[in-house]
Amino acid sequence: MEKQTAMERYDLHTHTQASDGMNQPAENVRLAKEKGLTGLAITDHDTVAGIAEALLAGKELGLDVVPGIEISTRVGEKDIHVLGYFVDPEDNRFKERLARLRLVREERNGLIIAKLEQLGLSITLEEVKAGLSRPLRPDESLGRPHIADTLVRKGYVSDMRDAFDRYLAEGKPGYASLPRIAPEEAIVWIREAGGVPVLAHPGLYSDDDLVRSIVERGKPAGIEVYHSDHGPEEELRYAAMAEKYGLIVTGGSDYHGVRQGVVFHGDLGGRTAPPGTVERLRQTAAAAWAEGN
Repeated sequence: MEKQTAMERYDLHTHTQASDGMNQPAENVRLAKEKGLTGLAITDHDTVAGIAEALLAGKELGLDVVPGIEISTRVGEKDIHVLGYFVDPEDNRFKERLARLRLVREERNGLIIAKLEQLGLSITLEEVKAGLSRPLRPDESLGRPHIADTLVRKGYVSDMRDAFDRYLAEGKPGYASLPRIAPEEAIVWIREAGGVPVLAHPGLYSDDDLVRSIVERGKPAGIEVYHSDHGPEEELRYAAMAEKYGLIVTGGSDYHGVRQGVVFHGDLGGRTAPPGTVERLRQTAAAAWAEGN
């Protein structure tokens, strides 16, 4: 695709049915086109299963699709997410590594459901899977939004946000997590798959000392400054951090689709990356590939 102008608009953080989003990958692409975006990234949790369909839809609609990933990691008691852009979705070693992460996610889902049962909320993994209304593919994954959706359907909570606020968010009684890889390891994996690692939504961690530590130790190429859950204060703070450490500034909505009429986290295109970001990411990926070959 030709180099973009200052009018470009990319949403670099969207999820599909391949992980915990509501839409098929092609539907995210169609919505992005409808909203006048230049392009979008598909960044499903611990899977690249939605990328091929999105790339095909992008080609048909004339929309730039960036192949991406969002890897789940952990530091102490805190979950940290690392985005990767321009990863090779056909890299077998990368896919094998992601498959191991999905096994941890499955085990965590079981722990969450057990905790909810202890709280008096009758819910089973079979009910969560049934809520998909389709078979779960081996390279797809279930997440907390799927569990939240089941809680809504069974009348335990009013909507998705209520489910997280009362039970599923970090620190809430239904929350569970297991040991995962460190952010630094995810950064290496992304680079070894030809991609560009970016620290996701730092404002959600409520610990800027930890964010700086990850940046200094792991040396990601970028940081997600613009996100649906970041306010103007966070944007200014992380933009300053990006400048200090020489990081690429990225942005995206973290769009998961609409459940029970509620958009989660934000609407597609609601947050976008600064002009020129995708070109910088593309050049960084190309330079890393040339250096490694």
